[in-house]
Amino acid sequence: MGQGGSAAVQGAAAFGKAMAVLQAVADAPEPVSVAAIARLTGHPRPTVHRIVAALEAEGMLAEVPRGGAFGLGPRLMALAARAWDRFELRLIAAEELAKLRDATGETVHLAVRSGPEMIYVDKLESPRAVRMASRIGTRVKLHSSSVGKAWLAALPPAEAAALLPKLDLAAMTPQTLTTVEALATEIERIRARGYSIDAEENEADIWCYGGAIAGAGGAIGCISVSIPKYRAAIDDPDRYTAPLLACCRRIAALAADGVR
Repeated sequence: MGQGGSAAVQGAAAFGKAMAVLQAVADAPEPVSVAAIARLTGHPRPTVHRIVAALEAEGMLAEVPRGGAFGLGPRLMALAARAWDRFELRLIAAEELAKLRDATGETVHLAVRSGPEMIYVDKLESPRAVRMASRIGTRVKLHSSSVGKAWLAALPPAEAAALLPKLDLAAMTPQTLTTVEALATEIERIRARGYSIDAEENEADIWCYGGAIAGAGGAIGCISVSIPKYRAAIDDPDRYTAPLLACCRRIAALAADGVR
């Protein structure tokens, strides 16, 4: 490899470390210290200290008033707000998501894939007092969430079969499917019925139904309806899945037409 190629590799590695630091800070429930970031990322503390200083100088991280801990910075927040405002699928889906929330009376999410996870890019709250606690930007696993399993089921079968063994099938709850065989069987069921079910597999006491927004070669996004288990009509899934799948079809058609 020539000098230019070596520099590119080094640059990519440095960028990857910086992204790992940003992700660790973003995922933490409260501001974190350099030492904590080093533990979370596995990078040496001096390396993390340099990265944090550089990110702080660019406004991507900010030290909290009490000192010694860092949160996301104002420049990063501004970039995130612009990205959210301009995210095409969210804009296309907004009206249909509102109709789905109103039809079901429950919390609905729009999610897209990011590596081995799905990210909620929009959320409309249930009007009821008791509802699912989540937020835009929450990341959920492919194997344990309704949106993740719907996305997997929308893949071409050979592609899904190749991906499953690469996933970390960690148990999020006692109900999570943690073997490739069990997950593969569930994906076949999802393909047959057209929607996924998260039966307390990602979060205790929460029941979710998921559907895929079809695109060329797979899903361009997925939608879920999330219900506290105590009021979920488990014996009458059509109450949720009929409007859910209709919503997915309408958004897919709008996306194909480029409608906003």
